[in-house]
Amino acid sequence: MADHPVDQLNGKTPLMVADIPNIDDLCRRGRCGRLITVPENMPPGSEVANLGVLGYDVQKVYQGRGVLEAASMGIDIEPEDLALRCNVICIEHEKIKNHSAGHITSQESRKLIEFLNSNNIFDNVKFHPGVSYRHLLTIRNGSAAIKCTPPHDVPGTPYKDVLVEPLSGEGKTTSDLLNEMIIWSQGLLEEHQVNLDRKSKGKDPANSIWPWSPGHKPDMRTLQELYGIKGAVISAVDLLYGIGVYAGMDVIKVEGATGLYDTNYEGKAKAAIEALKDHDLVYLHIEATDEAGHEGDIDLKIKTIEYLDNRVVKYIIEQLEIMQEEVAIAILPDHPTPCKIRTHTRDAVPFIIFHPGEEPDNVAEYNEDSVKQGYYGLLEGDGFIRALLKIRSTKLETRNKF
Repeated sequence: MADHPVDQLNGKTPLMVADIPNIDDLCRRGRCGRLITVPENMPPGSEVANLGVLGYDVQKVYQGRGVLEAASMGIDIEPEDLALRCNVICIEHEKIKNHSAGHITSQESRKLIEFLNSNNIFDNVKFHPGVSYRHLLTIRNGSAAIKCTPPHDVPGTPYKDVLVEPLSGEGKTTSDLLNEMIIWSQGLLEEHQVNLDRKSKGKDPANSIWPWSPGHKPDMRTLQELYGIKGAVISAVDLLYGIGVYAGMDVIKVEGATGLYDTNYEGKAKAAIEALKDHDLVYLHIEATDEAGHEGDIDLKIKTIEYLDNRVVKYIIEQLEIMQEEVAIAILPDHPTPCKIRTHTRDAVPFIIFHPGEEPDNVAEYNEDSVKQGYYGLLEGDGFIRALLKIRSTKLETRNKF
């Protein structure tokens, strides 16, 4: 939900103009700061950013989002397997129109993925259907020494300008294979009945695959091993579930969670409160503002921020007030997705940490600028998660719920 100043909002950000009384109230009762979730030399993807929020050394554990999504889908990745996120995207006039094929439904895209598998002409390659436009591709003995461009970073770009490139001689076979598969998929998908039906209704077709974020199985310690806590994750996207699996967290799925503005906000909030009954940490992830940023839709982004406030945060605060134990609350984005550029940035994100009974700082409202005056200043690495858990060393000093 973090953004850059927008001309249409008189130089303010969506977060600054959104009506968020519950988040602002939490801000006044807590302490604020900013967090660098993405190191300067790392791609500002959600996989890096969310690992950073949880305090992982992303330089060591990052292996791309494909392997994380594989874990969430229950797909066993062998050490020799290369896993990649595989979007189905819309290409129009040889340019990438959007990264999501107009947010195609899971039912439609599953048919396309199964069709590609049944017509597969490549050895040691398999497609795995996921949610909406987000799928998985595995290549036995594939090389991660390749450069892939995330499709959400380059809307409007000729797709041939951002095809896969080898980073070394080792990666050339894999990059050639992936580029051949992209062209192959376009020949199959353009006239598939799913896409013919979508075009007849004025919707964007899913007429190409787009593989990216390659990696091998990561080596990660669990939150239990790191901090002595039992965690749970609630989301609508496989990436976050995959992080949860490797972090040893219980994965909680909520019916009607879509990852878009129409997600089941109330259901996710209720699931979070329920999970607090037998977990130390609940990681509640809501994707809607990110997708609005990718669409460049300022009004929708403001609306989704307000939905977060009045349909999630309000309920959680009300429920925590009647619980018989003190619970800490933190609110933050994983990364900014500015509407103007429609992609992620590495800018530090604003955060709130509320510990019951702790003296607040003087920040009265929550936005990208106000928190610069907050108690925590600018944090990086595992600074945020340790502040939330009140861990000053490797010893866990408190066992409140978080």
